[in-house]
Amino acid sequence: MSFTTLLSPATSLLVVIDLQGKLMDMVHRPELVRQSTIRLMQLAELFEVPVILTEQYPKGLGTTHEDVRQAFDALSTPTRFVEKLSFGCCGDRGFEEAVSALRPGVTASSLQLVVAGIETHVCVMQTVLASLELGRQVHLCWEAISGRGEEYRRHGLERMQQAGAVISNHESVCFEWARTKEHPQFKAMNQILRQGQLN
Repeated sequence: MSFTTLLSPATSLLVVIDLQGKLMDMVHRPELVRQSTIRLMQLAELFEVPVILTEQYPKGLGTTHEDVRQAFDALSTPTRFVEKLSFGCCGDRGFEEAVSALRPGVTASSLQLVVAGIETHVCVMQTVLASLELGRQVHLCWEAISGRGEEYRRHGLERMQQAGAVISNHESVCFEWARTKEHPQFKAMNQILRQGQLN
């Protein structure tokens, strides 16, 4: 699969990485990350795209931000929650089992990961680089990814893009899932996108 291939709901998987209490308080533009991620999950539900939510060592870092966890728990689309100790998700057996369970029959070269989370230069980057090595396509929603300081975020995104990841955003993602104004979820999609300006 070419990295220029448009996203398809049939082969996409939304991965939300480590949006946890202590970290969320320290990252660049946390409110933008929170709001964008919640929208992404709502849009994934519309297009029946499964969602994985991960937590990195919650005993030390705290649990997922309350608003994000509530939005995740409210999803009707298939989901998996993964608690991990490895920084990159791909180093975790539970994560790989979740991918296989949510996208059975989808090969690595056909799988399209849509990624949100923190921190850009640690858990997100290690997940993305390992996913690219496995042949997966990765789309990074820049407004839903952050780290402690704009430079960590920016340079992390640059390194992942150089490795082959696609820099995208939640609006591009859902319009690719829809493809046409005639899609039955187009009106509902627009309603989500019009729910106030993101900060």
